[in-house]
Amino acid sequence: MSEAVQLDMQAILERLPHRYPFLLVDRVLECRAGQSIRALKNVTYNEPFFPGHFPHRPVMPGVMIIEALAQAAGILCFITANVIPDEDTRFYFVGIDNARFRKPVLPGDQLVLTAQLERSLRGIWKFSTVALVGDKEVAHADMMVAPESGG
Repeated sequence: MSEAVQLDMQAILERLPHRYPFLLVDRVLECRAGQSIRALKNVTYNEPFFPGHFPHRPVMPGVMIIEALAQAAGILCFITANVIPDEDTRFYFVGIDNARFRKPVLPGDQLVLTAQLERSLRGIWKFSTVALVGDKEVAHADMMVAPESGG
């Protein structure tokens, strides 16, 4: 069993190419290479999508929840592969199945993002992901990510 690591914002920035306003992981609580990750996204009223989704009742778009889960899975990919990405390194979200949304995510919520590595075959990494607010599931999906090193 691999040792669990935690990542602060600086370590996340070293492992993901995303930047504001598209970086959707604030902290990694626990990551076990080759196994799983548990991360946080603090949802604030200042998110750039809330003014238009929706002005009178802000709701985090489901596609942004899925993207946050994919970013957490991407961090797990890089940690598992023992790679610190550079400007030529990418990972691509290549597939999603069984996505379900159970409950709206609102300003002030804290999303707990989890991804379990199901398998890695020929450069395609398959994950089972779940997003929680408190102990309530708000979304889940099976997704595939393909890391790619440039150069």
